[in-house]
Amino acid sequence: MTSPGNHHDELVGATPHYPMLHKQDDLKLFSSAGFDMDKIHLKRNAPVAQLYEEAIQKEGAVISDTGALINFSGKKTGRSPKDKRIVFEETSKDDIWWGPVNIKMDEHTFEINRERAIDYLNTREDIYVFDGFAGWDPKYRIKVRIICARAYHALFMHNMLIRPTAEELENFGEPDFTIYNAGQFPANRFTAGMTSSTSVEINFKRHEMVILGTEYAGEMKKGIFSVMHYLQPVRFGQLSLHSSANEGPNGDVTLFFGLSGTGKTTLSADAHRSLIGDDEHVWSDTGVFNIEGGCYAKCINLSAEKEPEIYNAIKFGSILENVSYDKVTRKPDYDDSHLTENTRCAYPIEFIPNAKIPCISTSAPKNIIMLTCDAYGVLPPVSKLTSEQAQYHFIAGYTSKTPGTEQGVTEPSPTFSTCYGQPFIVLHPRRYAAMLAERMSKHKADAWLINTGWVGGKFGQGKRCPLKVTRAIVNAIHDGSLAKEEFVPFDTFGLYIPKSVKGVEDSKLLDPSQAWPSKDGFNAEVKKLAGMFNEAFSKYAEDVSPEVRNAGPKI
Repeated sequence: MTSPGNHHDELVGATPHYPMLHKQDDLKLFSSAGFDMDKIHLKRNAPVAQLYEEAIQKEGAVISDTGALINFSGKKTGRSPKDKRIVFEETSKDDIWWGPVNIKMDEHTFEINRERAIDYLNTREDIYVFDGFAGWDPKYRIKVRIICARAYHALFMHNMLIRPTAEELENFGEPDFTIYNAGQFPANRFTAGMTSSTSVEINFKRHEMVILGTEYAGEMKKGIFSVMHYLQPVRFGQLSLHSSANEGPNGDVTLFFGLSGTGKTTLSADAHRSLIGDDEHVWSDTGVFNIEGGCYAKCINLSAEKEPEIYNAIKFGSILENVSYDKVTRKPDYDDSHLTENTRCAYPIEFIPNAKIPCISTSAPKNIIMLTCDAYGVLPPVSKLTSEQAQYHFIAGYTSKTPGTEQGVTEPSPTFSTCYGQPFIVLHPRRYAAMLAERMSKHKADAWLINTGWVGGKFGQGKRCPLKVTRAIVNAIHDGSLAKEEFVPFDTFGLYIPKSVKGVEDSKLLDPSQAWPSKDGFNAEVKKLAGMFNEAFSKYAEDVSPEVRNAGPKI
């Protein structure tokens, strides 16, 4: 057992199950970064059981009745997009899409915050280091180092990054990117450029990220995704995507794009297909690979009946974040949202029975599915998209919020999140859209727009498209039968919709103009939504080709 008095004991030696840092190399590396190696106690890639123990002893975590670790992120229970910044420096400034998504930070302010983070970490006795990979394809993956002061954060990134073998850790070397997570300690809001006590900042020249003032673990996950959204197109020439992906028995790959509530996770979980991943992927020159080694699923209203794969993945090794529980039985209460609607579970992807390990396919996607939840009841349950329409809808990234999902929302409201992931976009959306179109053309991939929202009327009048109908549509896409159906034009939006779909008994559902009881009511909502699309897309109109610009609705 390690002596508490010797802070270097765990840098060398140890069992094969607990790979340590090499004393000479890493003492030098950490000392040069500003760490006081005479005071701190580094724990690298600690076993899951040890992280459990220390989270329970030091952070008040508990073990659920299924063996998952339950812990809490404090005041911040979601991302802080207004506090995300990117350093304005010469190596990356010409590529970044500057503006409200990617806010500029000067190099001096970054240095101040970096030093503040390391100063705080130096006051902790135990520092957790996790070394892992982002990207399953060895040709395009990067080495990531997480340095943090909470066992729960180390376990979270152990689940979300790809876990190296003992041999890979032995030869890990210097990381390509390092996160300094001092989220328990606030930023100084009087520092130039700071607007609050929270700061999440990325420096591409230094290959570093600094977190202050938020203990929400998702900031690390999405921070690495933002890094990959920059590095994959700029350094590797590959297309990074905010999507889920699965693969059929014949090697056919489908990508699913969609914002929260559209069914991206539910529809990509298919018992007849292998899951490549549920959130972050790269479409490379040689196929598709998952960026992550785990899944970060929403838990609100989770049940074994609705989502059995996720429900059964919540076991020893998983983390339940901000989930309430019964103090006696330790049974999680997935219906309780008093802390946040954004309750989460993080677990290794191998906890999903039909996950494809390694999470990589050598096949290019055959189908691209863009999901939307249209509460106005206007968009058809399925439409086939041209290349230009696919680019248009990818850049638009439309869905709608419904009453009850957020406080103060009393009627449907549109949400346009470009590339189906605006907070994580680093380059201009047109660059990702152009790469998507080029790859779709090269590999002759079909693109589909699926509305999982309302049919036969808007919210409050019609009904949500039945899940069995949507699943039948997805199945028809996968078996190739939908592509062979007869398609007819859908006016205003310029879409083409099938006259029938295998497995869908009521073909009237496929055409909103027929499904609505009131023709006038339908036409009014069509005009309203088309106007919203045109207004939202106007900010990108000058930066895309006339063909893409004209692929939107025409009033």
